[in-house]
Amino acid sequence: MSQHTDAPDPARLQSIADELVALARKGGADAAEAAVIESRSTEVSLRDGELEDIERSESQDAGLRVMIGKRQAGVSFSDLSPDGLRTVVERAIAMARIAPEDKWAGLAEPGQLCEHAPEIAMFEDGDWSPEHLEALAAEAEKAGRAVDGVTMTESSTASRGTATGAVAASNGFAGSWRKSTMGYGAVMIAARDGAMERDYAFTQARREADLRSAEEIGREAGERTVARLGPKTLPSGKRPVVFDRRVSSVFLSSLCGAISGPAVARGVSFLRDKRGQKVFADGIRILDVPTRDWGLGSRPWDGEGLPARDWAVIEDGVLTDWFLNLPAARQLGLEPNGCAARNLGGPPGAGPSNLHLDAGDSSPEDMIGGIADGLLVTDMFGPSLNPNTGDWSVGVSGFRIAGGAVDHPVSEITVAGNLVDIFARLVPANDLLFRHAVNAPSVLVDDLSVGGS
Repeated sequence: MSQHTDAPDPARLQSIADELVALARKGGADAAEAAVIESRSTEVSLRDGELEDIERSESQDAGLRVMIGKRQAGVSFSDLSPDGLRTVVERAIAMARIAPEDKWAGLAEPGQLCEHAPEIAMFEDGDWSPEHLEALAAEAEKAGRAVDGVTMTESSTASRGTATGAVAASNGFAGSWRKSTMGYGAVMIAARDGAMERDYAFTQARREADLRSAEEIGREAGERTVARLGPKTLPSGKRPVVFDRRVSSVFLSSLCGAISGPAVARGVSFLRDKRGQKVFADGIRILDVPTRDWGLGSRPWDGEGLPARDWAVIEDGVLTDWFLNLPAARQLGLEPNGCAARNLGGPPGAGPSNLHLDAGDSSPEDMIGGIADGLLVTDMFGPSLNPNTGDWSVGVSGFRIAGGAVDHPVSEITVAGNLVDIFARLVPANDLLFRHAVNAPSVLVDDLSVGGS
């Protein structure tokens, strides 16, 4: 089923990153940092039982950031030849000389750097052959097509990829890593009375043991698709809304944007004055866990070489800190907290690694059982958020809740509210699963504005 992979040697990439930094310093940069990443992947797609495409891709990407005083410039590129490295260094230094000054810019001090990186499992050796990928995609498609009411397959895919990277900086930081990613999924189509619906399911992980079975994925895709047939709309009004765990992480993503240190430093966040204050209800915990083995967002250090740490972003409903990179920490007068996100060829951003909302006590079924007239949201499209006020709206589809039970499918619905109010009233269910980098259980939010007919 699998064969040994010739994954790139991290030491080779480390030598390229080291050379970039040395060339930049020799060329006149006061400070420099470089990253080099090599990725390889194979993907197979099927449609209606026929092999549609096999794609094998390999890429090399690098980024260099240089600083001259408080002026900085970054370049991303893919030519890793000796001439390519020299050219990009010259270009970056020339850009930095004419860039505006940024008084918050600068690399980490040596004493801030990660010196003892934890061992985190992120790479599983092996390489799925195209034949094995095709078999997995075919199994998922077969299970989906076996669901009564499914009429065709839009696509069924399977893939495996690896990424190897290395970073170096003139402050003495250096490190390398390898990651693997694999998964498969299916998109099914069902038709009734001339109307078609589609839905999907997929699984993705860093190691094979964490994947759901292809049969389960195909069956879920088919069942979700058929359940959407014959949607109706809803009368507009205020209702309790349950957000399925497939979509509930949208609230964590919105939270991350609002507590990003760079956004707070610019004053463009509806939570800019909430550090150390109650934002969620009592008992709510939201954790960022970069050191989790096999996590899709795991990292031993952050994008500036600072140690990664597990911490509670929200503790008992209280916002404990921002996601900080060094420039934002300096501007806000705070200590950095290892949340920088590397940006090839540019200054780092800031954000989470493996983020999750702790599970609550009630099952989604119990939550639904207590609702006389409400909405279960299973899909979202085109969310809109005002970052300054927290006003939020999104198009959704899902199911009417009537008399404590899931009733009929609904579509062409909008849900709207203010995230300050939504966060304060959000109640998590007990169905948390760790399937992505950002995970949340199903959540209930009462008294939301639902727009329909």
